[in-house]
Amino acid sequence: MGKSEVYISVDVEADGPIPGPYSMLSFGMSACGTFDGRAFKPADPAETTFYAELKPISDAYVSEALAVSGLDRDHLAIEGRDPGEAMNAATAWVTAVASAADASPVFVAYPLGFDWMFLYWYWTRFTDAGSPFGHSRHLDLKSMYAAKAGTPITRSTKRQMPAELLSDRPHTHNALDDAIEQAELFHNLVRWAGPPRRPSEDLAE
Repeated sequence: MGKSEVYISVDVEADGPIPGPYSMLSFGMSACGTFDGRAFKPADPAETTFYAELKPISDAYVSEALAVSGLDRDHLAIEGRDPGEAMNAATAWVTAVASAADASPVFVAYPLGFDWMFLYWYWTRFTDAGSPFGHSRHLDLKSMYAAKAGTPITRSTKRQMPAELLSDRPHTHNALDDAIEQAELFHNLVRWAGPPRRPSEDLAE
């Protein structure tokens, strides 16, 4: 791969808190920009995307988690994609996006931990090649905001962000919709210089 990075916004819908005992039911990915070490070039996040709905891998689920996505486990047990097939197809898609950009792919999520945990586990469990993002090429938008805003992580939720950073798209809990919405948050965070400085901060220097 080239020295540039191509950023892929990712969202997961699952029926429980951890992979293995519970299932990833769907995930969406959106190619949303490149960075060559000097300049960030945004891309239309709705243009190059991947979406899959998967068969559950266990009988266990948490009703509250399942209700968030609105997905039907019985329907997915019949119509969902085989996890191995879906994860290999996702790897092929990420590889093609990275190759077209001559760049290394970087996984972008908000918050990173949940989405990365499920996808990394599924790639490790169901494919021979493993994760196309390696074990650590990822970016947490919550941490990115906290660093730019100078706030603790506990005060870095979307509800506490300035309105101009947020996407105008609705948060539907469809994994692809939310990956595209999240990509627009990423674009805005990259451009954002941080909150206005208070007079007291200027005097302290």
